[in-house]
Amino acid sequence: MKIDLNGLPAKPVTRFAPSPTGRLHLGHVANAVWTWGIAAARGGRVILRIEDHDRGRSRKQFEASVVEDLAWLGLEAEPRSISSLLTETTSEFRQSDNEARYAAALDRLGAASSLYHCGCSRRTIAEAAGPAASGAERRYPGTCRTRNLPAGPGRGTRVVLPDETVSFEDLRHGPVTQYPARQCGDLLVRDGVGNWTYQYCVVVDDQAHGVDLVVRGDDLLASTGRQIMLGTMLGRRQPPRFLHHPLIMAPTGQKLSKRDGAPGLDDLRRAGLSPGEVLGMAAKATGLLDRDRPLAPDRLGELFG
Repeated sequence: MKIDLNGLPAKPVTRFAPSPTGRLHLGHVANAVWTWGIAAARGGRVILRIEDHDRGRSRKQFEASVVEDLAWLGLEAEPRSISSLLTETTSEFRQSDNEARYAAALDRLGAASSLYHCGCSRRTIAEAAGPAASGAERRYPGTCRTRNLPAGPGRGTRVVLPDETVSFEDLRHGPVTQYPARQCGDLLVRDGVGNWTYQYCVVVDDQAHGVDLVVRGDDLLASTGRQIMLGTMLGRRQPPRFLHHPLIMAPTGQKLSKRDGAPGLDDLRRAGLSPGEVLGMAAKATGLLDRDRPLAPDRLGELFG
């Protein structure tokens, strides 16, 4: 597989951003191979971001295991001493420590667009939207847009997206055009229990951290247009470049997932695999190698050279 990186800026800033809701597994390693490999090929750097916006499911022990697993794989990220994430009281790179950042961005967003409170549950949205086609995203129909609901328990916050298309060049897929308002409707930025949402946090964080390259799996391709649009609404002049890589699929045909019991890196270690073998497995499973062979972490850039 040949990926054209000529359009990337020199020394790009990218990120590896797991959610600490379980152990890292081979799917995460695949994303790490692509992320560190492309960064190395272009002389860039990788930020480790702990995306614990879902406070109900995030656990400190899984945050610690992320640091442990990256060290075992031989992958270095910023902050340079990533173990500091576990010892410092707060961190620039842990979402739960940056409430003020998201609140300030919401104020900016409210000044530039329409925000409103929403009392709809997932069930009521599904009922209003009707049956979805297989794999299709349910669009929020704007039920609460004109209800003028006050803030309160069980009430989320949504932003009205412009009724227009977004076009971008994916480094693997090529030209892509999306219509976020028709895909997802008014975007939820904070849910009914007070959690900032994934779609919102990553846009705010990428802008704050100077991320100009996002490397992630194909399952998030559909989110790109709305995130570019949201970044523009928040004052970002130039969006990041995006590359969406192949996923590792489970025997069920679904994306490899912690929820479905995908073996963690700790399981692979106990089975006797070396870090190089695990990196090589992930590279082969996503089309970067044509056969199984160990990969040293400092040679990942050669996959994209």
